[in-house]
Amino acid sequence: MVDYLDRIGAGKILISGEPLSFDWTPPVLIGRDVQLSNLASIFNGIENHNVSKRAVIIGNVGSGKTVLARRFCMDVINKLERRRKIEFVHINCRNHPSSSQIIQQIIQSLDPGHPDRGFSTGELIQSIRRNINTNGRHLILILDEVDILIRRDSSDLIYKLLRIDEGKDDSGTLSLVLVSQDLTIFNLFERAIKSRLGESNILRLPSYKSEDLVSITKQRYEASCKPNSIEGPILEKIGDYAEDSGGDARMAIELLEAAIARAEKDGRSKLILEDVRPSENTSASIEPSIIHDLSKHEKLVLLGICRRLKRSDNISSGDTRKMYELVCEEFSITPRGYTTFWKHLKSLEIGNLISSISSTTNLGRGRTQIISMPNLLPATIESNLETDLLRGR
Repeated sequence: MVDYLDRIGAGKILISGEPLSFDWTPPVLIGRDVQLSNLASIFNGIENHNVSKRAVIIGNVGSGKTVLARRFCMDVINKLERRRKIEFVHINCRNHPSSSQIIQQIIQSLDPGHPDRGFSTGELIQSIRRNINTNGRHLILILDEVDILIRRDSSDLIYKLLRIDEGKDDSGTLSLVLVSQDLTIFNLFERAIKSRLGESNILRLPSYKSEDLVSITKQRYEASCKPNSIEGPILEKIGDYAEDSGGDARMAIELLEAAIARAEKDGRSKLILEDVRPSENTSASIEPSIIHDLSKHEKLVLLGICRRLKRSDNISSGDTRKMYELVCEEFSITPRGYTTFWKHLKSLEIGNLISSISSTTNLGRGRTQIISMPNLLPATIESNLETDLLRGR
């Protein structure tokens, strides 16, 4: 009666899906030996107590910024295990785009029972400092996609974190690693922050070449699939397509995962070349799961956009407002006013969920934007949004 469910968990090819996740940190990084060495040079002296470091990692989508930062921290912790007690906290500013949310994430990582309300930002930062020093630790804080924090909530938190030990008897509490795909991020900082970060501490990652992308794909395949289920020419095809997309390792991982899914759907235990089918309409730059962290009305705005973009390449901001109102009516929710609506629209753009350009039309009055969704598939996001909203999230 439920024979159609037999394929679930059958695992003809796939053993573990974890290595196909963008969040998986491999034990060895492919094609990043030079960058790891450069990062180690930036952190020279971190083995000594009372020493803090900072670094800025910049690179295009899929250049391995996050995995480089995480792998480096893991290796440093293991290397200095008997010399200095180090731990790291990784926070994605796309999911936690305000100073208060980031501080709460740090506190929860260090002390899950600490109250996070009723204190000022400065008091919470000093509470973090006391916790770290009381336990004899040093914290490396990774702020990923930090440009979203800066554009949405200023760089004040970064300045305070850089000064966490100022005026105190001891130092070396916190090292900071800022990660961004915005190549001009250094220009967003105030002069005081620039001087503390130091331009010599900027690490720029080049895009991957085909041979590196093939090796990355092979590494993920060997960690996730049964032996001999994928042959070399298939890995090379994935590497070539990913290089054409701009050297995007995320694209390679997506292509691999999709190809495995096609083969298993057909009941095969080995991939064929035809399983690798890149789409011109998809991009590996953003994971669909991030929509779960949006506010309810951001989801409603985005759902209206998705429904129109399934049939059209773009939508005007005026039509977006109309679609938003229709979606609100569907879910029996009162739509927000125009000012709040525009704030939601801007928030979605800052998060790279949508893209907008000013319209050249002279019709009507006020702000008119032409909105598109270059980084996500509208149909996929629509389904996830509807599920969340139906569940009241």
